[in-house]
Amino acid sequence: MTTPRVLVASDLDRTLIYSSAALALAMPDADAPRLLCVEVHESRPLSYMTETAAGLLTELGTTADFVPTTTRTRKQYQRISLPGPAPKYAICANGGHLLVDGVSDRDWHARVTARLADECASLDEVREHMAATSDPLWVRKHRVAEDLFVYLVVERALLPEDWVKELAVWAENRGWTVSLQGRKIYAVPKPLTKSAAVREVARRTGADLTLAAGDSLLDADLLLAADRGWRPGHGELAEAGWTAPAVTALPELGVAAGERILREFLAACDHPHRA
Repeated sequence: MTTPRVLVASDLDRTLIYSSAALALAMPDADAPRLLCVEVHESRPLSYMTETAAGLLTELGTTADFVPTTTRTRKQYQRISLPGPAPKYAICANGGHLLVDGVSDRDWHARVTARLADECASLDEVREHMAATSDPLWVRKHRVAEDLFVYLVVERALLPEDWVKELAVWAENRGWTVSLQGRKIYAVPKPLTKSAAVREVARRTGADLTLAAGDSLLDADLLLAADRGWRPGHGELAEAGWTAPAVTALPELGVAAGERILREFLAACDHPHRA
């Protein structure tokens, strides 16, 4: 029997890598796992995974086509130093950029931007609405990512309870979706999806089986597009109780969930015909 070619597309933040605030180390200090820093910015450590998870990811990189799949911009993604072989493909800006050996595929990006222009309201309209309706009292930063989508960095404790819901309704009518992740509120065009970029990578690699993991609303399409998917016990999808037939909801929280997800990926690679 021929061994199937497996593609593993995983979200990064709060799925495989974790900020210090998101680690969720509930055990006594003496029992805490050893951590590996995988991101440094302005001379400060930002993101971590357990040393065990680092070993699992290294093994996965030699077993499957591992594709980091993130809403981060290319610049933000390039700050991360993941253990294991350098991935040939990576997906940034929620599918807006498909990196091949670290370089954005121009044809893919052109196809994405053409679709956005045809199918949804303009970036400027959404950016201006968010700026006009948000309050400097709780907004710390306004950001435009790769000229593709918008996000705010906010003080969660001061954020009005209904503001995100009202923004989501407004955006829905204009072909955009809204996601609240930690201190960031994202507004992203609906055609800008991780799943579309993953399907393109699957086509190029000839993948027979696609595995995926993610924690946020922006990962739902990715999980639905995969043959098998996993979500951690934290994040937007967990809070909403989101499930799907081929998606496993894991109980683990924080950095322990990242380790469990990698174990699940490797087990599925070892027994691909059961997927």
